[in-house]
Amino acid sequence: MPDGTASPPIRTPRHVAIIMDGNGRWAARRGLPRLEGHRRGVEALRGVVEGCADWGVQTLTLFAFSTENWRRPAAEVHGLMTLFRRYLRREAAELVEKGVRLRFIGDRTRLAPDIVALMAGVERQTAQCDKLTVVLAVNYGGRAEIAAAARRIAEDVARGALAPQDVDEAAIAARLDTAGTPDPDLVIRTSGEHRISNFLLWQSAYAEFLFSHDLWPDFDRAALDCALGAYGARERRFGAVVG
Repeated sequence: MPDGTASPPIRTPRHVAIIMDGNGRWAARRGLPRLEGHRRGVEALRGVVEGCADWGVQTLTLFAFSTENWRRPAAEVHGLMTLFRRYLRREAAELVEKGVRLRFIGDRTRLAPDIVALMAGVERQTAQCDKLTVVLAVNYGGRAEIAAAARRIAEDVARGALAPQDVDEAAIAARLDTAGTPDPDLVIRTSGEHRISNFLLWQSAYAEFLFSHDLWPDFDRAALDCALGAYGARERRFGAVVG
């Protein structure tokens, strides 16, 4: 349960997804290198994971690195990958201790082999944890994910494993990276931007959205509690008329 900084919402979202934005601006405002903003962002991540576990959130999906992020300066990309390696090496034991399962979505083919191996190792180590599932979207893009699902459907139809008339929403969802994971109830974006930036395009069709002005390194437990409280006060209709 929350630590008393906010009253529990009427409904706790089963699945929270977060676009962690603002690390670079956080660093720039303090005259620091961009990589320091990313490092502080990792510290914020730890607090949000703990907070979601306390609230009883079942799944937390985090947009860690997009397919477009490769366009950033090479030094920044290299630094991000170094931070990612460090996180995977250091956090596995603590995640197991806290009952947190770690999964990854996105295209791993462009990632360095040692990073792919670290990802697979952490997934194995945490596979039996059941307090909270954290999904990191790495080299992920929503359009690419949907296109890949369409290719899988085309292949299945071509080999006779799927009839064209059976291609429905369920067939597409089953071929997404997130197959087996409930769609997000709440999508949070930090830094004051009002965009979803190619994140969980299919899955967020009926999600509630919350845009926080906090830069990601400043998104602390109080900000998380406020976001979950705001979600609990909303009435979700899913396209229907309520009341």
